Amino acid sequence: MHTACHRGCSIALALVVAMTTMPLAARADPTDVTIDSGAIKGIVEDGVYSFKGIPYAAPPLGILRWRVPQSVVAWEGVRLVDAFGPACMQADNIPRSEDCLTLNVWRPIARASNAPLPVMVWIYGGALVHGNTAMYPGDALARQGVIVVSMNYRLGRLGFFAHPALAKEAPDDVRGNFGYMDQLAALEWVKRNISAFGGDPDKVTIFGESAGGGSVIAHMISPLSRGLFHRAILQSPGIPTARAKVLPLTTLADAEQRAIAYAGTLGVMGEGMDALEALRSLPAEKLVEGASSGAVLAGLTVGKPVSGVSGAILDGRFLSETPEAALSAGRQAMVAVMVGANSRDLGIGAAETKDDLFALFGSGAAEAQSVYDPTGKEPFGELKHQVLADMTLVEPSRSFADAMVRADQPTWWYRFSYVAGSLRTDPIWTGTLHGFEIPYVFNIPSAHVSDKVTEGDEAMAAVTSAYWIAFAKSGDPNGGDRPMWPRHDPMVDRVINFTNGGVVVGPDPLKRRLDLWQKVWSGEGGHAP
Repeated sequence: MHTACHRGCSIALALVVAMTTMPLAARADPTDVTIDSGAIKGIVEDGVYSFKGIPYAAPPLGILRWRVPQSVVAWEGVRLVDAFGPACMQADNIPRSEDCLTLNVWRPIARASNAPLPVMVWIYGGALVHGNTAMYPGDALARQGVIVVSMNYRLGRLGFFAHPALAKEAPDDVRGNFGYMDQLAALEWVKRNISAFGGDPDKVTIFGESAGGGSVIAHMISPLSRGLFHRAILQSPGIPTARAKVLPLTTLADAEQRAIAYAGTLGVMGEGMDALEALRSLPAEKLVEGASSGAVLAGLTVGKPVSGVSGAILDGRFLSETPEAALSAGRQAMVAVMVGANSRDLGIGAAETKDDLFALFGSGAAEAQSVYDPTGKEPFGELKHQVLADMTLVEPSRSFADAMVRADQPTWWYRFSYVAGSLRTDPIWTGTLHGFEIPYVFNIPSAHVSDKVTEGDEAMAAVTSAYWIAFAKSGDPNGGDRPMWPRHDPMVDRVINFTNGGVVVGPDPLKRRLDLWQKVWSGEGGHAP
């Protein structure tokens, strides 16, 4: 009797394990999936299997506020996952909650074979204080033959906060970078569970924009993220370095002082556990006041960070060294890379006059004026945007691509200059603003222009997303009848440019401008502002 029971129990256990790891296509109902925390039920939506709002970590509430993400408690029965979870707490007036650590999975219905599918994991931007997964659903990408995953992660003072009492409470934990640790937990979830959806855990591409692109860099240099992804795409990345304007890297000591000072503004004094307890007793709504992305970027412009907001922190564990140090020593993840920025991207910096602006170039001021404003008639507002965008994101994207090539990593560099057809009559749209490439990457050109989509918009979305998809599938963006995208070579003046006239490969029209900034950063032409 005991032998028969033991054998029956073994068979039952084997069936459970088989169902957990069985590819989605092999099941009777592909919307039924078993992951390591329980059974879930997705839906069929827009030509894909959609699974939204899946918990990937325990709710970071109570004593788990400002702790690294903890494991999900397994649930009984079948959990319906048919709607986005709330965004993580932020100043924006959107559906939000401190209980926000959920992710979403989209998987195509139609597929060429039962082979495991490549996986693309999206990390949204927003200066690490704003963002959510609902803005850019992954169904249009998934229909092209990949599995798409997006995750919420903690933001602002709830995601990047390093009160000294945390060291006493959990000395072995990563401190401060809780938002990055959420992203890491989501990547670990993908590694454990994506095969249950038909995905390949050994073919994962992480991609992100702005602070999301900076997050990709953080994972590239973090020893804790090693082996969890195999390709990387960085769109207008806020590179967390000493020279960064979007995501300046903060030391742990500075982050602790910012946390103490912010707590003081709330009437919470000291560095002990009683102070931490008092901070945890505050409503989350209080902790996000005044920390919108606009406020954070405005603060960076004038050199006055928003109180209590640290951003990326050199914590000694997740980020144990600066990106410059990691890259110079070749300690980053050796993966294929796509990186670029937009033609009229985000510019952060202060200047009241043209003289102020060109003073940023130090001894190269006269040369910069001859390049940026040769006739002296360029309107100051537009000139300021060009100069600061080149400094903040456009030139750093090229420098990062150069560094990847020096490390012998397959690298593709781009510029995105396409403007939606309905926006071109507005004089502000002389180029692509920050974040406005994302709808084309996701093949949802209506995201920013609603019902005013043109045939040109649709064509640009189709070709852009095809390059991204090809890279995720093979590590090379080329294929089909698209223009050939050559690998980046710092010795050759060449860039692929997504323009209003189509995809153009050729000499970089901004080369002289970017070369000026390269001189500034190297100390050859001036001083780094």
